[in-house]
Amino acid sequence: MTVAPEFTLRVRRDEPMSRHTSWHVGGPAEVFFNPRDRADLAAFLRSLQDDVPIHWVGLGSNLLVRDGGLKGVVISTHGTLDRLDRINQTTIYGEAGLACARIAKQCVKWGLGLAEFFAGIPGTLGGALAMNAGAFGGETWRHVVEVETIDRRGQAHTRAPKDYNVSYRHVVPPVSDEWFVAAKLAFEHSPDVNEAQVRLLLERRKASQPIGEWSCGSVFTNPPGDHAARLVDTAGLKGFRIGDASVSQKHANFIINHGNATAADLERLIKHVQEAVERVHGVRLHPEVRVVGVAV
Repeated sequence: MTVAPEFTLRVRRDEPMSRHTSWHVGGPAEVFFNPRDRADLAAFLRSLQDDVPIHWVGLGSNLLVRDGGLKGVVISTHGTLDRLDRINQTTIYGEAGLACARIAKQCVKWGLGLAEFFAGIPGTLGGALAMNAGAFGGETWRHVVEVETIDRRGQAHTRAPKDYNVSYRHVVPPVSDEWFVAAKLAFEHSPDVNEAQVRLLLERRKASQPIGEWSCGSVFTNPPGDHAARLVDTAGLKGFRIGDASVSQKHANFIINHGNATAADLERLIKHVQEAVERVHGVRLHPEVRVVGVAV
């Protein structure tokens, strides 16, 4: 695909997505672009043809890119679009590339409660908004006051939560081809909140999850009234391996790349777990990880 002359030297072609996903797998992106700021992003979007597929990546958790890679453009917010401000006593403003862990830590410093759960989300605010990410009983969209989006013409929009159909790990936007670039979030003024509480949550996470290994975070959503990890564990799947990918021995809702897994290994393992759990428990697990790209 052709790129406007002003961006020719700034895009990367055939960029391995294994460098940009927490599973460390994924074939090449046809074009990879990291905008400097919001204006730069808008100009780049306006330069694209209407039929060019556009994909977004932050920290690359919750994302499985197939081995054949991605056609079109990948826009990365990593290291950019990461502004974080306090608007008033209870409201903050964050951009899409902002790491969720930073939200938790900064809100503690500001004396804002109910934001601690963001410490358990291994991605960015943009991804958290796109899937209503949650941890430790908290969920992103419970705190959304408004969102700012951008469309493929580079046009900015401000939208209210009522414009979206939001449910557990699922968000349906009012229109397609419009993406989150920022949000206002409201929390509680809580002078008693402290860094020890965030550290405690992180210690709980470290004790129960395979932190430090290559994973995407939780693979499956929890079915109503149950936990995906329990169903996978009691189906006898802990440690089950395909290629260099296995179900974590520490937390059954995590799948680990031990170093040389392919995206195909991971996708086959996801399907095997779904089929085995359905056979044993009669429950069909639904992945919360997004699977994109071309299989080989």
